[in-house]
Amino acid sequence: MKIRNVKGLTFDDVLLLPKRSSIASRKDVDSGTMLSEGIRLKIPIVSANMDTVTESSMAIALAREGGLGVIHRFMTIEQQVKQVEKVKRAEGFIIENPYSIEAEYPISQALMMMRSRGVGGLMVTDSRGDLAGIVTHRDVAMALETTAPVSSVMTPLKKMIYARPGISPEEAKVLLHEHRLEKLPVVDVDGRLIGLITAQDVLKREHHPQASKDGRERLRVGAAVGVGESELERATALAAAGTDVLVLDIAHGHADHCIRMVEKIHKAIPELQIIAGNVASGDGAVELARAGANGIKVGIGPGSICTTRIVTGFGVPQLTAIMDSVAGLKAAGLGKVPVIADGGIKTSGDMVKALAAGASSVMIGSLFAGCDEAPGLPVIRDGQKVKVVRGMASLGAAIGRKAVGNNLISDDESAESQEDWAKVVPEGVEAVVPYRGNVSEIIYQLVGGLRSGLSYGGAHNITELQENAEFIEITPAGIRESNYHDVGKL
Repeated sequence: MKIRNVKGLTFDDVLLLPKRSSIASRKDVDSGTMLSEGIRLKIPIVSANMDTVTESSMAIALAREGGLGVIHRFMTIEQQVKQVEKVKRAEGFIIENPYSIEAEYPISQALMMMRSRGVGGLMVTDSRGDLAGIVTHRDVAMALETTAPVSSVMTPLKKMIYARPGISPEEAKVLLHEHRLEKLPVVDVDGRLIGLITAQDVLKREHHPQASKDGRERLRVGAAVGVGESELERATALAAAGTDVLVLDIAHGHADHCIRMVEKIHKAIPELQIIAGNVASGDGAVELARAGANGIKVGIGPGSICTTRIVTGFGVPQLTAIMDSVAGLKAAGLGKVPVIADGGIKTSGDMVKALAAGASSVMIGSLFAGCDEAPGLPVIRDGQKVKVVRGMASLGAAIGRKAVGNNLISDDESAESQEDWAKVVPEGVEAVVPYRGNVSEIIYQLVGGLRSGLSYGGAHNITELQENAEFIEITPAGIRESNYHDVGKL
């Protein structure tokens, strides 16, 4: 038995000392950062892979703001793949493999496809796969005979305006405007359909210039996997769907089975970025990085709905956990592997402190759970709108996993997965959070606070913030003084 002489600190225990600053405006700072060794984001914010936080809607919203969403894994492989595909199809200069239907299929089939896929039109192909025309909802909605072939109502190729491969966004915008088009097919010289450019996507590029995009102009997205036997299959399917980064996420990441899974995924899909965790020490961070992780997720028990520290007695206050993990990586010559601070972020000030301590980005759960883009609908409780949030080690989450065919109560106790629910030991709770509206408003406040924080630190970017950062411990009286006090709320 031994006791460390250094106190474990979390965000409320410290403040950052203001530095001389040459920054005249918050616009003069850069909020960009590395999420992993191979992925750069415009803002250091990632949404948590929790089933009450991130599915496709949240991931799309985060990517458009310059961050990234991580689709949770508590669903079937097929369901998770579809969530990733929704993000990848939500935006992009050229939509590859656009939804299409053969010319001889009945109109009823076209109607069904448009409804199920949420689109207003389909490319029409002949039996060889060459483009034959286009059919829109307007063409089929009023059709009197839905058994008639699609070819009877489509706009044929000879009357269509289309583009050739290699067209630039500027050229596409001109064509769309000149001909008042909503959809511009891309067709090669042999008549094969290559892709589709939509007016909506061209406008989205202008409305969201900070968006996180991959090399093919699609929104970036992450997806979570575990360490069970089927998870390599899940990882492979997610990679094929276009996932930009896999997040191997279990409660205790500094474990043999987690390290082995990182090695397996790295060997099977070497081109794919991997973030692994969670850990709370330099040793844990180093071992995962050496196994092939391109980013390390740090946090054992800091989340608002996590009870791991109470149930198990283990954990490290989050600020110290970040510092230890970053220091361990640097000492091992792995300083370029970014750290993601997962949990404990309540305010933009907490985010600034996490970044100053060495994290490259922060993962946010409960703060986003109350937003429109999070799964689930708001309910009224005591006259106030709220939404449900739950820890992924809570009893409710365990039951949910059972319902979708995943027999793991948690990755760390798979041998006990068949026990009665009464014997489950939860490490999280289910709770409610205030309804917060659109997530973009929360992100605006967080990034605004970060920009102000950089200016107080005399830093033009996050790297300079880390180099200049100097923390001072504060007392409970200092914590009280830091918040508004001696006044009443309006």
